[in-house]
Amino acid sequence: MAADAAQELLTLRDLVRYGVSRFRAANLVFGHGSDNAWDEAAYLALHTLNLPADTLEPFLDARLLPAERNAVLDIYRRRIDERLPAPYLTGEALLQGYRFRVDERVIVPRSPIAEWLVQGLTPWLDDPESVTRALDLCTGSACLAILAAHAFPQAHVDAVDLSADALEVARANVDDYGLQDRLSLYQGDLYQPLPQDARYQVIISNPPYVNEDSMGALPQEFRHEPRGALAGGDDGMDLVRTIIGQAPRYLDNNGILVLEIGHEHDHFARAFPGLEPIWLDTASGLHPIMLLTRDQLTT
Repeated sequence: MAADAAQELLTLRDLVRYGVSRFRAANLVFGHGSDNAWDEAAYLALHTLNLPADTLEPFLDARLLPAERNAVLDIYRRRIDERLPAPYLTGEALLQGYRFRVDERVIVPRSPIAEWLVQGLTPWLDDPESVTRALDLCTGSACLAILAAHAFPQAHVDAVDLSADALEVARANVDDYGLQDRLSLYQGDLYQPLPQDARYQVIISNPPYVNEDSMGALPQEFRHEPRGALAGGDDGMDLVRTIIGQAPRYLDNNGILVLEIGHEHDHFARAFPGLEPIWLDTASGLHPIMLLTRDQLTT
């Protein structure tokens, strides 16, 4: 950052404007909580100044102390020089109004499955309070498992991840929400560590599904995330095949599977030519998640 920036940029408005200009000049890539330079610059500044993340307007023309200006400029510099996603710089991510601890041991929470969990998966579930068992595969930070525990208040939630490092982050988030008695974490490969008699009314998963060609083209920001949480093999469907293939064994008779596959529709269609999932709407207008009933998976 320019040496005189801290002397010339006096207000929060000045700093955010400067951040937007620098982010655009640096051709940063967004997608870890924000999708544009303004929101990213504002978020990083508010977090650094210990101000509410959703309350920018009242503070825009507030003059800042030199130490505060330097702190904001420093986090902007790191965002540009290191190409770190903003949540790795702040140590937290917001998803549907919930705050989660994150670091480079887990991918940044952003799954659109969250949009449906806060609605209790209605109308696909008649009564979210009737759900007594739910499962989150490839849980990472446990963000979706925690949302599921809130969406289904009578349910016990199991959450599985292969990575011991990711589960350390997940445990911290489970503890933050006081869900130790309702949310169990398992380390292992998909269904493998679960009790043999486990049956679930709801299974959710945001698995690694990025195909190998797309992995090679990922922007630098996404390369900071664990490769094992993104890479899904040549066609992106390596884990998806196991999740779908073994789901009937773990689903109740009327159970549902909610699965994210991002932009891999073509690869999915080739891998499962006879399967016709329900594609769920999301705020983005895209359809990166699907819903499958147990009946669909067994016919």
